[in-house]
This record gives sequence, C-alpha cells and structure tokens, in this order.
Amino acid sequence: MRTLYPPLEPFDVFRLRVSPLHELHVEQAGNPQGTPVVFFHGGPGGGIDPMHRRYFDPARYRVVLFDQRGTGRSTPHACLEENTTWELVGDAERLRERLDIERWHVFGGSWGSTLSLAYAVAHPARVRSLTLRGVFLLRKAEIDWFYQEGACWIFPDAWERYVEPIPVEERGDFLSAYYRRLTSGDAAVEAACARAWSTWEGATSKLIPDDGLVQRCAGDLFARQLARIEAHYFINRGFFERDGWLLDEAKDKLRGIPMVLVQGRYDVVCPAKSAWDLKRAAPHAELRMIPDAGHASSEAGIVDALVEATDRFAYG
Repeated sequence: MRTLYPPLEPFDVFRLRVSPLHELHVEQAGNPQGTPVVFFHGGPGGGIDPMHRRYFDPARYRVVLFDQRGTGRSTPHACLEENTTWELVGDAERLRERLDIERWHVFGGSWGSTLSLAYAVAHPARVRSLTLRGVFLLRKAEIDWFYQEGACWIFPDAWERYVEPIPVEERGDFLSAYYRRLTSGDAAVEAACARAWSTWEGATSKLIPDDGLVQRCAGDLFARQLARIEAHYFINRGFFERDGWLLDEAKDKLRGIPMVLVQGRYDVVCPAKSAWDLKRAAPHAELRMIPDAGHASSEAGIVDALVEATDRFAYG
C-alpha cells in the first residue's frame, strides 16, 4: 500500500495580487523542472497544509499550491467580497500564466474537486489530467444531505452540537440560519456558530472519528474561514447557472481529459452518489471506490489510491 511521500519544504513562496482587495499565498515544491500539478484545497475555505505537498513524487513533480481567497495566509482573512467560484478559476489561470506553465495536472478533493471540475470545464486545453477525491458537485441535494437532513441520521450525537446555536423556529433551513449569523457582524455570535459548523464537518470526516481533527476544526481562525466561506458559497449554490450545471457541463467538456475519481465508500460529507453520477456522465473516468474509508484525504486507502494516480500521471 502506498503512503505519503516524506515531508517536503517549498522551494518558492510568494504573494500573488489577484484584485485590489485579494492577495494569495502561493507555494511551489518538488522539482522546479518537473511535471506541473496544481493543488486545489477543500472547503471552500479550508486552506493548504504541509501534508498536501506529499501526494506527489518530489523528484518528478513541480507542485503548485495556493490558499484560495480568504483562506490560510491569503488576505483579507475570511473575506466574502469578490469571492466566487469563477473568481477562483480566474485566479488559477492568472497563477498558471505567472508561472509560465502551458498545461498542468489538476488535483483536488471535496470542494477542491468542485473547483477542479469548474476549472477544467472553463479551460480544458490547460488540463493534462484530473485526480479528484471525495467528489462534490455542489448540488442542492448534496447540501441538504449534510446540512439539513441525512447525515444527521448517522451522526446524531455530533448533530446535536451542530443544531444547538440555532433556535427551534429556524431549524427548517439551517443553511440560511447559519449564514445570517456568520455574516451578522456580532463577533461572539459569529465565533460560536463558526465553531459549531466547522466541528460538525470535522466530526464526520473520517470513518473512525478523530478527536484531533475535531479540535483543529474548532480553532477560531480555521473555523471562521471555513464556516463563513462555505456558507457563502452554499447559499449562492456555488455561483453556478443552475442546480446540476457542473455535472451537465462535464458530459461534454471533459471527454479528452484522463480522470481518476477516488471515493470513500462511507464518505458522509460527500456521499458516493456524486462520484457515481460523475462516472456515469464521464464514462472514461476511472472510479476507485475505497471500501474502508470516509471523507478525509488522510485515510490509508484514500492515500494509497491518490498516490497511485499521481505516480501514474507523473510522466503525462
């Protein structure tokens, strides 16, 4: 079974101004002359982590990673202004041009898979391959499953902590209730709701719950960026033209792009039906269903399949 490559320090770190308001933190790691790959992190609002560099053979890949608008070390922190899917797609293109890369591999998990697909639909000629984990198509049914009713039947104990900040009379629409509070301007209310939102995701992300992950999700800075930006994207339906738009576009735009889908069978955050639907829309895609995994990219079977895919694409 494959494991992550050893810890790796960047060979290049810089700031990229993408608008008068937003500036991105960017890293490059691995081999400066290697095969280029761009890493789209999850969330939206998750930010990059040193572990993310380790899915790629450092001798063969030039790994490009960046904190998306409002996340991590990009500034301003947790900002919702000028923060849409299509602005992030534009940021990736601006970064590709800045680095003088003609075509690159694209790697993303969870929301990163959504952004990877949106980027590939908009710029198919720039994409050598897609490696997607925990496929998320940002359809209303997927949002309702996790934030309204569905996942709560599997994690009722964690769900109680999620619903606690919301009055009973507003629980018919948790997303709207949370969005109002996360954008209220009341620092104490925003912080409490951000922690509840973020720890719900942390508590459900692994097949075997991980207290360390839950604690990380409860951290004030991380919870604020994750909860505010996720609620912003979800209330706006990913800024897509209609529900299901991304899947419909994938049928026509991705036919010539090699694609590997890595999906935990027991992924509660992004259930397997989305990966299945994408596979049906793009029959050439290879779907790796991991029988003993949930959503997290760090689970052993997920790591094995992702590293196998990146090793295979390294010379492509």
